[in-house]
Amino acid sequence: MSSVFKYIKEYYLKEFNPYYFLLIVLLMGTIIYLNYSHFSLERRYAAAGKTKWSNFAGYYLLYFIPFAAAFFLQLFFYKDCSYYKNHWFWIILLLAPAFFSFRVNFDWHEAALGKIWNGFELKYWRTCINWVVKVFVLLIPVYITWWIKDSSDQPFYGTRPLEDVKPYITMVLIMLPLLALASTQKDFLNMYPKAKVLAQLQMSHQPWRYIVYELCYGFDFISIEFFFRGFLILSLLKICGQHCIIPMACFYCAIHLGKPAGEAISSFWGGLLLGIVSYNTGSIWGGLIVHLGIAWLMEMGGWLGALFKK
Repeated sequence: MSSVFKYIKEYYLKEFNPYYFLLIVLLMGTIIYLNYSHFSLERRYAAAGKTKWSNFAGYYLLYFIPFAAAFFLQLFFYKDCSYYKNHWFWIILLLAPAFFSFRVNFDWHEAALGKIWNGFELKYWRTCINWVVKVFVLLIPVYITWWIKDSSDQPFYGTRPLEDVKPYITMVLIMLPLLALASTQKDFLNMYPKAKVLAQLQMSHQPWRYIVYELCYGFDFISIEFFFRGFLILSLLKICGQHCIIPMACFYCAIHLGKPAGEAISSFWGGLLLGIVSYNTGSIWGGLIVHLGIAWLMEMGGWLGALFKK
């Protein structure tokens, strides 16, 4: 863990501004409070449009507002914000929320699935295949951006190999007590394990179906890490320096607003930590180890929490 602590210390010494950070915490705290106490921003507004385009616009604004606000607020606290003069900064600022909103709303393949399966089989395979398809829906435009902008300067965002995996395994183990506590909470058990929906489907060969379901669920996190800790950090690294880390964490928090409140809150801090790591290592593999480890432990915690609840 010494290398991770070193990255955090360097970030604190070189980048941390208490007034800016306090304002960001206030901004995201307000968004989270409004979402869970009154307005349900993700469900009532982003996903409540009458057409796919209105849903796309709703999600776009849900992601763009905290992402852009975190950048614009830096003008008041940092003197080295010359990145606003770089056209690639504006391209990524505007396109990144569009890429993710398109991923959320993508369903062009579902008509073809309906011709292959029906009933419970369709529901099962649609869920599994959606996770896999949406990885490519998100990573293809990211790859095109890298090929145009950065292919001559760096490997595809985040693919640089890790020197040591031990710090990231330790980070997963540190999360165990928090996950154990979360597994006793009602809102957590209402959401996890995601695989509990399979118990409601009248299909044969249930054991292997659970394995396929969990593998597809885990595969989805590949695109999340490549997008947030790869694309949003490493495409902006030479343009913004460490200024890109907090806006990425705000964006990352926004995609969790449809999940339990505790998960949304922790996503900001987790995104911040993993952003600092990927900025220093040029790799997303450590973040993927942590993200996958926590995701599958949350599934396990959901099963155990439901079992002991009975």
